[in-house]
Amino acid sequence: MIFFASAIFATTLAFAGPQTNQSNSEKLVPIEIELPKPMFIGTPQNIGVERLEKPLGKPRPPFMAPVGTNNIAFEKPVVSTDEEPIIGEIAMITDGDKEGMDGSFVELGPFEQHVTIDLGEIHEIYAIVMWHYHKQARVYFDVVVLAADDLDFIKNVKVLFNNDFDNSSGLGVGDDLHYVETAEGKLIDAKGIQARYIRLYSNGNNSNDLNHWIETEVYGRPVKKDSQ
Repeated sequence: MIFFASAIFATTLAFAGPQTNQSNSEKLVPIEIELPKPMFIGTPQNIGVERLEKPLGKPRPPFMAPVGTNNIAFEKPVVSTDEEPIIGEIAMITDGDKEGMDGSFVELGPFEQHVTIDLGEIHEIYAIVMWHYHKQARVYFDVVVLAADDLDFIKNVKVLFNNDFDNSSGLGVGDDLHYVETAEGKLIDAKGIQARYIRLYSNGNNSNDLNHWIETEVYGRPVKKDSQ
């Protein structure tokens, strides 16, 4: 079992990722993300999932983004392919509650499902942090994250993450690795792309065929009118 450094228990941590490509004239600062309480320590070594990334073994280094970047997804509207979740409400995905206990997550039906967040207007997006379920160590399959300018995902569609290595979701073959869910969540570097909608797919997990969501945070800022 690999144990994370004790810093993971801090109430607030800066999350990891490569620095975004910004102009040298723009100041970059760490994104600080309030972490939920860990429900387990370390990563079990007997998870039989191929293409599984190795745990870092310590808190990730700071993710740098321009001044003014914050969680633009908080309390934004969410829609889902499963309109009647087995447990919870879809709105919980952006309600700010990232805890892993019962009552904090939404349980969607089996096999492929997706949720879509409407940011209200086009934003510059630098990072997405998502928590499916961290009450126990799990791996969710066919995790794909898309961004677009329209709800139909036709205009300016960008793939931000895709670990569907066999294209079972029909969204293209993904090169990203499977990962174990923890209280840190999964951070995706969005590299400052511009979009209004974020869509997140999953297709069951290594424990069952159901899909779960605790929280999704999108870190960005409104697009300046002269840059649209």
